[in-house]
Amino acid sequence: MEIKDNTFSRQFETLIGGHILSVEYSFQERKIFLTRINRPEHFENEETIDELLREIMAIAIERKLKVVPIYPRIAQFFRKNPTYRELLPPGIKI
Repeated sequence: MEIKDNTFSRQFETLIGGHILSVEYSFQERKIFLTRINRPEHFENEETIDELLREIMAIAIERKLKVVPIYPRIAQFFRKNPTYRELLPPGIKI
């Protein structure tokens, strides 16, 4: 999956079936706050969303960022994938 970091719109984007699937973010210090998932209408493929989030976690690891999941679907991803809990900042429990 190819991900584009659109810094102008502050979102990670990928094309799925000619439509954009994106995750909005904001930065504060060395933390990235994942604030929203924008998906095309009638898009229900949770596996693709999980794959996009795994790619974003790889980017966070590469850039040495802590991840703060604001959006409930992203917090659910952390619950289902405990290997990424090391990316959570101290004091954040999911």
